[in-house]
Amino acid sequence: MKTRFLLASLLALSATPPAIAEENANPARLKADVEKLVSFGTRHTLSSATDPKRGIGAARRWAKAEFEKIAQSCKGCMTTELLERTMSGPRVPNGVNIVDVLAIKPGKMGWDHVIIIAGHIDSRVSDVMDFTKDAPGANDDGSGSALVIEAARLMAKQPQSEATIIFALLSGEEQGLLGGRLLAETAKERGWKVTAMLNNDIVGNIVGTDGRKVDSVVRVFSEGIRASEDLAAQMARRGSGGEDDGPSRGLMRYANKVAEANPAIGLDVFGVRRPDRFSRGGDHLPALELGLPAIRFTVGVENYHHQHQDLRTENGIEYGDTVDKMDFTYLAKVTALNVATATALASAPPAPGSATLGGAVSSDTSISWTAAPGAVRYRVYQRRADAQDWTLAQEVEGTETVLKGLIVDDHFVGVSAVGKNGAESTITFGGLPPRR
Repeated sequence: MKTRFLLASLLALSATPPAIAEENANPARLKADVEKLVSFGTRHTLSSATDPKRGIGAARRWAKAEFEKIAQSCKGCMTTELLERTMSGPRVPNGVNIVDVLAIKPGKMGWDHVIIIAGHIDSRVSDVMDFTKDAPGANDDGSGSALVIEAARLMAKQPQSEATIIFALLSGEEQGLLGGRLLAETAKERGWKVTAMLNNDIVGNIVGTDGRKVDSVVRVFSEGIRASEDLAAQMARRGSGGEDDGPSRGLMRYANKVAEANPAIGLDVFGVRRPDRFSRGGDHLPALELGLPAIRFTVGVENYHHQHQDLRTENGIEYGDTVDKMDFTYLAKVTALNVATATALASAPPAPGSATLGGAVSSDTSISWTAAPGAVRYRVYQRRADAQDWTLAQEVEGTETVLKGLIVDDHFVGVSAVGKNGAESTITFGGLPPRR
């Protein structure tokens, strides 16, 4: 084990991914894509799968064709795939064929390092079972779908990265997160090692129900205690004080650092310490249930008159999720943040799978971790137990070190992986091994 202590001036730094130079996301192109999605009338999961112009099937075929155009433009750097499964639930009592549309850009590490950028393509009106009325779904979630397609356009122009990138348009979200479950279960069944899922749902408006305007903030939701952990693992996390440091929470912090490192994007990340909005959900939740790191991007303020509503005007209030209620400059900012976050993650190795602390009844803290494929060194971080931000402590060539004079009772410790190019992963929290 070989350790390099950094200069004292570096000890004030937190893990900050490098600034990412990208072609700008195009507001006009995003608007055109949302308008095209709205033109299908309804994208309700129970609407027609075969009509050439109206319904969910027509929307999915158009989206797949857009992905194929992108693949052609980069000389086959991407492939497309449809995930299909007949699924049922309270909102689809008779079952329905759920179809997720994917574009896949293979990375150097194949399926051992996978990043997913997702949004849901289906829409709804006031009655979740009504598949006949027009359901424009411009912001919910035409915005997320357009973001995914635009991110694919931008990232197709990048050199091959370490990670495989999946651009996913999911069906059945409004009927019970079915497309998200299909994607998460497919990832598990195929053995994909998912580093991050960036779910984008309602990312295109800036005016709230009460008229307030928020155009420089995006909320990022993440879980604390992991939905996938059994009781023994939860008790170990509780004993380590790691309730605020699961992989999803680390991913949220990473997105925040990317935003800080790229001020030209023009967004502040409001990291919300909940899996999703209060008593609501999205397609990242099935991923979390299966142990895949996932976060949700959502606008800084929602307008509930323009979500899940029949098109109508009552008492002078316009209801319905239409294109004119969106802001495409803001949507371009959220797209740029997704691209920058995914690019930083894809350029780096995956984070260490686990890290274990030692140092009870000692004046020193030890930490060891599992090796991360592609890492040439690691960065060990510390923070006082009453603080939220990490401080860089050491760079290490090896998979263990001792922090002299650091009392484990009073501090948290984590570790990230660094590749040959200097790109850095998220931080893995160091804790107790699960009790058995």
